[in-house]
Amino acid sequence: MNNPASGWFEAFALTVMPWVLLVNQMPWVSVIVHLLIAVPVVALIHRTSIIVLERLTYSLPYSRRLVQYGHRAAGMVLFLVISQVILRNAPESLPNIATARHLGALALIAALTWLGVRCMRAISHTIIELNPADVPDNLQARRIQTQTKVLARCVMAIIILLGSGTALSTLPILRQIGTSLLASAGVAGLVVGFAAKPVLGNLLAGMQIALTQPIRLQDVVIVQNEWGHVEEITGTYVVVRIWDHRRMIVPLQWFIEHPFQNWTRSNADILGTVTLWVDYRMPVDALRREARRICEAAPEWDHVLCLAQVVEAGERAMQVRILVSAGDAGRCWDLRCRVREALVDFVQREYPEYLPRMRAEVAAEGPQRAAGSKDDMRLI
Repeated sequence: MNNPASGWFEAFALTVMPWVLLVNQMPWVSVIVHLLIAVPVVALIHRTSIIVLERLTYSLPYSRRLVQYGHRAAGMVLFLVISQVILRNAPESLPNIATARHLGALALIAALTWLGVRCMRAISHTIIELNPADVPDNLQARRIQTQTKVLARCVMAIIILLGSGTALSTLPILRQIGTSLLASAGVAGLVVGFAAKPVLGNLLAGMQIALTQPIRLQDVVIVQNEWGHVEEITGTYVVVRIWDHRRMIVPLQWFIEHPFQNWTRSNADILGTVTLWVDYRMPVDALRREARRICEAAPEWDHVLCLAQVVEAGERAMQVRILVSAGDAGRCWDLRCRVREALVDFVQREYPEYLPRMRAEVAAEGPQRAAGSKDDMRLI
């Protein structure tokens, strides 16, 4: 009589033994199975950790942004770390195990570099979000945003360079080439130094601009006789938005080596001038009162300064300068145009006879002139 237990054992052995023999004949199957098992485990850990961290960092802006920006890269790093553990514990007799470990190490370095860049981007975006520049007095916010953007780009470039250098240093062929070229390293260093001078110069200039801040985002500058706003500061150049919507691309190093005008260096307030040429008989007090009335009715005026003065007396007319103030360069330009148009209209309407004019005096040479003779004309 057959034993039922022995029958089940024989059936199980007949089912499992072929797979055991297959695994023995294909040694990579065990490693692949472990890697496939690691995928859902990492996904479960990653998902659970994200839910927990999002709840813990709900009221913490920096930590919350780090979780939002870096969770995918962190999940990739976790999987590659587990993969490295599996590959390191695999038998040395496996074919191409060294190559697999090397590729895994390269992928891990790339994932760590990605994680570092994403974390740096999260920190910079959080700082910019906490310091908005769309407020009336945005000098401090623009200073912080400029420093954050320039320094963040420099740090991200350094992280990428370190990651690339670390990955390349793991390649034996590069180490051999470096050893063979060690004798000519001095000449090669000079050549590379001269070739990379513009790049390194702009990189150092960017760090200097971030620290000393001769320019900031949204500063009003005059560069090469062009008036505009600083729209963007990258790691190598500055984008200046000119008043007619053109964009001027200026290398960072240019701002360190050349003088330029910055109208909003210390504050956003700015003074504007309006000049008028009028006749000497024009009452200046009437112009002064009218300029004050125009400024008080103008929405661009900041109620700080409205001053009218005679600044020049020419041979035919006098020049009156009206000095006005506004909160920023854009409003100051609109205020100057408004005051100029209104004053010209005021003089034309109220004192048209006092507009600049050319006088002439006609006089005879003697008490009596011959008939048909021409009078002498003299301009005064």
